[in-house]
Amino acid sequence: MHHVPPRQLEVFVRAAAAGSLRQAAAQLHLTQPAASMALAELERLLGAPLFDRVRGRLHLNPRGRALLPLAQDLLERQAAFVRAATASDGVLSGELRIGASNTVGNYRVEELLGDFVRAHPQVTVRLQVGNTTAIARALAEHALDVACVEGPVLHPELEAVPWREDALRLVAPATHPLAARRRLSASDFIDVDWVVREAGSATRALTERLLERLPPPRRQLELAQTEAIKQAVVAGLGIALLPEVAVRAALADGRLRALLVPFLQPLLQRRLALLLARGRYRGGALAAFLRATIGEFPTPSPEPPECSPVPTRLPLSTPSSPRRSPRKTGVRKTTSS
Repeated sequence: MHHVPPRQLEVFVRAAAAGSLRQAAAQLHLTQPAASMALAELERLLGAPLFDRVRGRLHLNPRGRALLPLAQDLLERQAAFVRAATASDGVLSGELRIGASNTVGNYRVEELLGDFVRAHPQVTVRLQVGNTTAIARALAEHALDVACVEGPVLHPELEAVPWREDALRLVAPATHPLAARRRLSASDFIDVDWVVREAGSATRALTERLLERLPPPRRQLELAQTEAIKQAVVAGLGIALLPEVAVRAALADGRLRALLVPFLQPLLQRRLALLLARGRYRGGALAAFLRATIGEFPTPSPEPPECSPVPTRLPLSTPSSPRRSPRKTGVRKTTSS
């Protein structure tokens, strides 16, 4: 039986993330020769290389991709052991990396984090906000411990636990012709401008399903943030499907109007969910967070039969069928999440 020192696993994990031994060594405060020696010794112990070396860069080979989650899990368990062994009076400490899709991260932070942060002030919480696809991928790649997203995600290494219901509204500027109508039908949406989220967003996927039941947009403006879309609609640049929690104040003060579309009502409700990695170790901080948010600590589901690399695009549970293109060239704007 081979003994693999934690330092070798740390070099392997950091090198996989950085694609470079030089960067991995810097992050671990090692010299590059020391990091190179640690990785070489690990590959010797395992009897096979973990990376393909291409033009000075490290790329995980199939064996490396299969072993990386196990190495990450071992390091997480070791860190949890050290925290538990050095904790005073049973006070929970350490770090919890939480991912949140835009609606949750920007409008439901208190609901998501409030009880946990107040109960465990010694735990450092790091919140990463992005669209659903990016957050799910980060969780699958061990960059996060848990996530909360707006849309269901299909990935063999992730499981979802229901958290909250989330209502959406189809909104227009107060001066828009559709805003004055009491009841709308699909034909009323001919030659209408739309403002939509970027690809990979759960709200974008739901918008595309909604647009399948309507005439194609006259013009489509794409923005990467819910707040930016809200302001664009207020400015008269189009209509949009947005979470009710994001537009509540604008509806109350009259800057926006909610369009009455009973034939689209089934699409205006969705479920927010916590995402967890199957089979991964769940330490004390994560267990406490789950009890604070959903009142229970779910038993980890078994890992999938085979360890496979994370796909570049994580499919949503209800894929959209091909969309008809807008009649005019769309405007695309990308902003940082």
